Amino acid sequence: MQQLAQLKAIIASDPARMRILRLVRDLELPDCWVAAGFVRSAVWDHLHQRTYSPLPPDIDVIWFDAKQAGADVDAGIEASLRNRAPSLDWSVKNQARMHLRNDDLPYASATDAMTRWPETATAVAIRLGAEGELDVAAPLGLDDLFTLVVRPTARFQAEKRHIYLDRLGSKDWLTTWPNLKVLTAD
Repeated sequence: MQQLAQLKAIIASDPARMRILRLVRDLELPDCWVAAGFVRSAVWDHLHQRTYSPLPPDIDVIWFDAKQAGADVDAGIEASLRNRAPSLDWSVKNQARMHLRNDDLPYASATDAMTRWPETATAVAIRLGAEGELDVAAPLGLDDLFTLVVRPTARFQAEKRHIYLDRLGSKDWLTTWPNLKVLTAD
C-alpha cells in the first residue's frame, strides 16, 4: 500500500504528467490508461533523487475496446491528442488488437495486455478518474518498479528472450538510471 500511495504522490506532484492525464481522461475511452515510461521514468527519477523528471520520448496511451480495434481509430485518437498537445509524441494502442502484433492469445483487457509486456517494471499504468482521483493498474505489482529491478516477464525469459535483450540494449536505461539492477533471467 505504501508503494501505491508513493506512486500516486509522485505523479500528482508533476504538473506536466497531470496535464497529460487530464487530456487522456477527456477522451472518455474505455479501459484507458497512460502507461509504461510515463510512470516508470517518473518513479525511477524520484528514486534517483532527481527534482525534475522529463517526459518520455513518447506518451503511451493504452485502451481496450474490441468493437473499435482498427489501427485507424488509434490514429484518429493520436491526431486528436496532437491537436491538444502538439509538442508531445503520442502513441495510442487499443490493446484489443495488439495480441496479433505480439503473437499472443487475445487479451481480455488493457491490464491483461500489460501482463504480456517485456518487463515487470514497465507494466504499470495510471489514469485520472472523473473526480480527480488517480487509479493505478499494476498487474505484476509495484515491487520491481520501486526496488529498481528490471526483470523480464514470463514469456520474455525464454520464448521472447531476444526481444527483451534487444530492448535492454536499445533503451540503455543504466546510463540514465545507474542504480537499476538489470536481470536477464528470473
